[in-house]
Amino acid sequence: MKTMTKYLFFLLSIFILGCKSNRQIGDTIYFGGNIITMEEEFPEVEALVLKDGKIIFVGGRKEAETYIGENTLQIDLKGKTLLPGFIDAHGHITSRAGMEEAIDLSPGPYGTVNSIPDLQKALITVIQQTKMGPTVPILGNGYDDAIMQEHRHPTRQELDAVSRTNPIIVIHASGHASVVNSAMLTFLGISEDIEDPEGGHYGRTKDNRLNGKLEENASFAALVKLTEMMPNPIQARGELTQSLKDFVKAQDEWLSYGQTTICDGRSMGVSVGLLKEAASKNLLKADVIYFPDFEANKADWESFKPNYMKYEKRLKFGGFKFSDDGSPQGKTAWLTEPYLVPPEGQSADYKGFPIFSDETLYNDLKTVFSNHITAQLHVNGDAAIDQAIRVIGKLKMEGIYKPELRVTLIHVQNSRPDHIAKIKEIGVIPSYFSSHVYLWGDWHYESVFGPKRAAFISPAQSAKKAGILFTIHHDSPVTPPDLMTGVYAAVNRTTRTGMVLGPDERIDVRDALKAITINAAYQYQEENDKGSLKRGKLADLVILDQNPLTIHPKKLREIKVVETIKEGKTVFKRE
Repeated sequence: MKTMTKYLFFLLSIFILGCKSNRQIGDTIYFGGNIITMEEEFPEVEALVLKDGKIIFVGGRKEAETYIGENTLQIDLKGKTLLPGFIDAHGHITSRAGMEEAIDLSPGPYGTVNSIPDLQKALITVIQQTKMGPTVPILGNGYDDAIMQEHRHPTRQELDAVSRTNPIIVIHASGHASVVNSAMLTFLGISEDIEDPEGGHYGRTKDNRLNGKLEENASFAALVKLTEMMPNPIQARGELTQSLKDFVKAQDEWLSYGQTTICDGRSMGVSVGLLKEAASKNLLKADVIYFPDFEANKADWESFKPNYMKYEKRLKFGGFKFSDDGSPQGKTAWLTEPYLVPPEGQSADYKGFPIFSDETLYNDLKTVFSNHITAQLHVNGDAAIDQAIRVIGKLKMEGIYKPELRVTLIHVQNSRPDHIAKIKEIGVIPSYFSSHVYLWGDWHYESVFGPKRAAFISPAQSAKKAGILFTIHHDSPVTPPDLMTGVYAAVNRTTRTGMVLGPDERIDVRDALKAITINAAYQYQEENDKGSLKRGKLADLVILDQNPLTIHPKKLREIKVVETIKEGKTVFKRE
């Protein structure tokens, strides 16, 4: 009996030693803070262990310590909060990169241009300080009539007052409109008798002269032409081009806001080439998912197919983008009821306008879905949302659209209560631009939609109650790539003036965090690799200076990203 006991003890000892010898040794262990996993089974844990860019343990500190080896880096969070890296569900990194050299015309809270004189002064200051030549084109970005004191767009004449020789274009914060001076009209070859393009509009005075305002496709066409006309700056041999330098700078901005997956939500013009060049030179520190504009790339859309849902040097083609209408704050979104206050030059029954006919959208989406490729559809106004639901619903009935494609409706601002059940029925994902409530909520209430319609913008709580998975995005460069303001807005529904806009649509903090982590990973069909802290997933992490689950909800915007980690490697650290 004693011999048998000794033998069993011997076998048990070998088993225990074997288990220890087979135990992985971690590269890094995190402990001593709030570790929020975004997993339902274990929402918060004491420790996290990483190895080779992946998570190998999530749980208690005592067990985590068994993964410590001689070279394991042990990081005490000292009370800070660690979460999965934030995921950009919809933004425009190449557009932001293209604006790095532009003059910043943003109003508060991100900038200082709060009136048309401020805008003129900002342009004149740069012209004088940089001593640019009298005919050099000038690009400004981010002016916002919704916030500026005059609550209107600048005019051609007001830009002429800045310079009559330098071609000037200033881009609206929404990205859906711009204003040019007379010199820029001449530079771009835009004549007084030009006709409106499909899905676009040239603003005019009462005597039918161009007032300098360009909307939607008129603005996009001008910007593409301007980009093509601009000379490439000379760089030293082996040095990065200015475009690549600007891209790296934009990427660093995304990383400083805690994002480890970045979106380019409407790649057009030179954007795709820029992304591929950046990837080929190993400049991508985060994963980048791009969605080429289908209309702009219609002639050679099939060339994208081999790269669908495949990362190569951190770059992935994620589907196609369709822009069905314009901007609500810019009053170009397509509505079923008139704007509360029509924009200058429009009648009282003005409702914005569509970009596509149903027939065009149907045929294009049929092509995309038949090839098992997903899409993001920009829909702001309720008429545009109706169109998307109508067309996708028809394609679903015909067996062409399947919910597993996970098509995303982007913005969904002027949503109506009846949209919720329809969105669930056709099986698409709404991605809400929740920051609208805070940044433009007062404008929507007083000028765009009126109280009733404004109260239902970004209806996240209604989506949750219906069992609809939703995400939250920032749409940079419309705003900085700031997802915590989106979280703040979705939780509080508070405008700049302190008004609570649509209190019934408030959601709790954890649901808002899910919308920028695990839900966004699902939207991109990457939930098995990203979006939560779970064994086997990528070690994409963000460390915050405060815990969003315990801080007062009104202070969520004050939270700062301390560090951003992509696959175990620090890609941003606040000094």
